[in-house]
Amino acid sequence: MSTTSCTTNLTCLKQSDHFPSILRSAIASRLLLLTLILLWRSLLTPYDTSASLKPTCLSSDNSGDSRKPIRWPSIASAIEDSIVWDSVYFVRIAECGYEYEQSYAFLPLLPICISLLSQTIFAPLVSLIGHRAVLGLSGYVINNIAFVLAAVYFYRLSIIILKDPEAAYRASILFCFNPASIFYTSIYTESLYALFSLGGLYHLTSGADNLAMLSFAASGSARSNGVLNAGYIGYHTMHQAYNAMFIKRNVYLAVQVLVAGALRCLCIFVPFIAFQAYGYYNICLGNPNSLRTWCKARPPLLYNHIQTHYWGVGFLRYFQLKQLPNFLLASPILCLAICTVVHYVKLRPEIFLSLGFHASFGTDPRSSADYLSEKSTINVQRDHTVRHRKQKIMKDDPVAVPVENDSLNKPGYSSFIVLPFVLHLGFMAATAFFVMHVQVATRFLSANPPLYWFASCLMLSPAIGMRWGYLIWAYSVAYILLGSLLFSNFYPFT
Repeated sequence: MSTTSCTTNLTCLKQSDHFPSILRSAIASRLLLLTLILLWRSLLTPYDTSASLKPTCLSSDNSGDSRKPIRWPSIASAIEDSIVWDSVYFVRIAECGYEYEQSYAFLPLLPICISLLSQTIFAPLVSLIGHRAVLGLSGYVINNIAFVLAAVYFYRLSIIILKDPEAAYRASILFCFNPASIFYTSIYTESLYALFSLGGLYHLTSGADNLAMLSFAASGSARSNGVLNAGYIGYHTMHQAYNAMFIKRNVYLAVQVLVAGALRCLCIFVPFIAFQAYGYYNICLGNPNSLRTWCKARPPLLYNHIQTHYWGVGFLRYFQLKQLPNFLLASPILCLAICTVVHYVKLRPEIFLSLGFHASFGTDPRSSADYLSEKSTINVQRDHTVRHRKQKIMKDDPVAVPVENDSLNKPGYSSFIVLPFVLHLGFMAATAFFVMHVQVATRFLSANPPLYWFASCLMLSPAIGMRWGYLIWAYSVAYILLGSLLFSNFYPFT
């Protein structure tokens, strides 16, 4: 049983049985996905058999290793055949670097990690299974370890935000078996992005702003949408500045907070901007005769050009009748995202409309900046303990304790500190629906905590909890099975 009398989050984690359970669930979910990949690969013939092809690098530096004989060809073949879809790009970049313009759509953090691991810890395996198989194995190890760590961060973040270890546990289990699980196990960037995004959010809510900034910057070097995490820093900064200006009446402190926040946001963008500059140097400056129109644009954004030119990404470009199946494939996650946002807005309209600056338009002069950063986790657990004691007293005498009216201390998903998470989710859901290839929404939104917090609360509803619990778990299980079946055999999934 989880105790409610622990004084800090760290103590609560140590005293609770949930932490090892989350760790076991995260590991078990990855082992399950790896088993399903092996099972489906052995039972079915892949739709596209090009995964076994080994084209040499355009530069001759790395081409020699592929011709050396290996001792375990069957294991090497199994690993290399599982490198499908975007995994091909990540492994190719780790092996040969950025050779083609379209390869710059894939940010460098994962390829760098794969290359480093394959050249260090796994280097002795090259003679056994070959260089490309070692690269693939490195990718699998990195992503599955990263997911386990991401699940741990998710649980710790959920404890701080929800102030309820039980709700945090349920949400974390849902995250461990989320519908996009196949991408967290394969050689994709979802695991690294989730690790650094959730880690950054945990550090931000714990008061470690600089550590949060570094984590968010790392997420931006894994996936382009990682730069959106700067919004959390911006939101946090605005409320701190509001608190300094209007509550503490300290103009100098407000300016100091704004400057520090702006610098942190800029640092989060640095890896993405640096990578765009790297692409510009290689393609435009490195080739003066290049006729690429994006080279002459101001600013010359390579990533936007690739998404538009090679993948046809753009506002309403995907709204075609032939894409209806893809809209249906993405409909469960989009519906869940919409319900998550709408439910929060209905519960806390005053918080949503005021962007959390006031509890209810002036009825409480305190800014939410006072509560955004849980620098003293004692307060979190103390509030939880007080509520627990009040509930116990009310069971004996319901009239003894009045109903709490302090909306700023309202626990769970309806808490005001969930607002930036909901805003982030709403923006990403709108982007996925109107701009992106909509089927990508399943994995694009899968690292957003409010989805799981809302689903966890929904499953506990006395009237409809059982029905919605069944639907949510059926959705997750179906997409885990379907995703591992289709994706691993090179069939389209998301």
